Amino acid sequence: MVMADITGRGIRKSACSGIQGSSDAYSTAQSCIHQWKHGTVVAGVPWKNPVGTASGTFNLDACGRFYDVSQLGSVTTKGVSPVPWQGNPVPRTAEAAAGSVNAVGLQNPGVDVYLRDELPRLKHLGATVITNVAGHSDDDYCRVVEKLADSQADMLEINVSCPNVSAGGMAVGSDPAALERLMKKLRPLTGKPMIIKLTPNITDITVVARAAADNGADALSMINTFVGMRINVDTGKPIIANITGGVSGPAIHPMALAFVYKVRQALPTMPIIGIGGISNADDALEFLYAGANAVEVGSAALLDPVAPLRIAADLDKKLDERHGLSDALAKGETWTV
Repeated sequence: MVMADITGRGIRKSACSGIQGSSDAYSTAQSCIHQWKHGTVVAGVPWKNPVGTASGTFNLDACGRFYDVSQLGSVTTKGVSPVPWQGNPVPRTAEAAAGSVNAVGLQNPGVDVYLRDELPRLKHLGATVITNVAGHSDDDYCRVVEKLADSQADMLEINVSCPNVSAGGMAVGSDPAALERLMKKLRPLTGKPMIIKLTPNITDITVVARAAADNGADALSMINTFVGMRINVDTGKPIIANITGGVSGPAIHPMALAFVYKVRQALPTMPIIGIGGISNADDALEFLYAGANAVEVGSAALLDPVAPLRIAADLDKKLDERHGLSDALAKGETWTV
C-alpha cells in the first residue's frame, strides 16, 4: 500500500490519491491507513491519536478529498442547531496578523439534515465523531441534544459561547449560574460524553470550568475565539458586516495555552481538549504539556486542508521519545506540571 503524502502539500498521486470528486472518493480515502502508535482517551472515549478537528473548520465533502478523515483522533463537526441557520451577512471574514477574524454565524442546515446526511457518512467511514451543539436559548440546546441522544455521535460538544436569550443575550459560557441551569437541563437527556466548549472572553475561566464540571460535564474544550475586529482604513468602516468577530490562528496560541494550564491546575482530573493556534506538532505538544488530553486543529486547516493529519503524524513521531507523556495519554491521564 502506498501512503498518502501528509507533509502539507495535499495528497500525492498514489494508490491513495484518486480523490477527484468521484462517487467512490470516500472509500478511496479510507484505504489510506496510518499505523498510529500513541493514542489518547478523552472522557472514556479512545482516540487513535491526540489530534482532532475544531468545530467550524471541518466539512466532510471538502476534507474527504484530501485525507482519510477516520484517521484523525476525532472529527468535530460544525455546530448544529434545532432548525437551519442562515448565518451572518457578508463579508464574514478578515485577515489579521498571524490569524483571522470571522463572524460566520454558525450557518448550518439544522440537526435533522445532519442526522440524515453527514453523521451516517462519517460513521460509515469509521470516524470518531464529536457533534457540536449550538443554540440561542436553553430550549434550542435541549431540542438538539434530545435528537442526538441516541445517535451515532461518539461525543457531544456544547458551544456555550453563542449569545443566549435565556441568559439575557449573554453567552452562557460567561455566566456560571446560567451554565449550571443549562447543564441541569441537558445532562438528563443523554448518557453520551458531553464536552463544554469554553469562551476566553471572561475574567476567570476557572469559575465557569468548575460550574461545568460540577454539573455533569465529562470534558472541556478550550478555547473558543477571542472577540476582535478589523477596520478598512480607506472607508473607516469595519470590514466584517457583523462589526466584530472571533479571532483565531497562531496569534492566540500563547493565551490558549495559559487558559488550559489554569484550568488544569484548578481541575486536576477533568479531561481537557486544547484549541488555539496549532500549526505544527510542537504547538500541539505545548498543549499536552500544559495539561490537555488532546488537541483540535482549526485555522491551520483553512490554509492547508491536510494540516490536522500532518500534525497528527508528526506528533505521533515526537511522542516516541516522550514516554512519560505518551503513557499518561494512553491511560486517559495528563502531564502534570
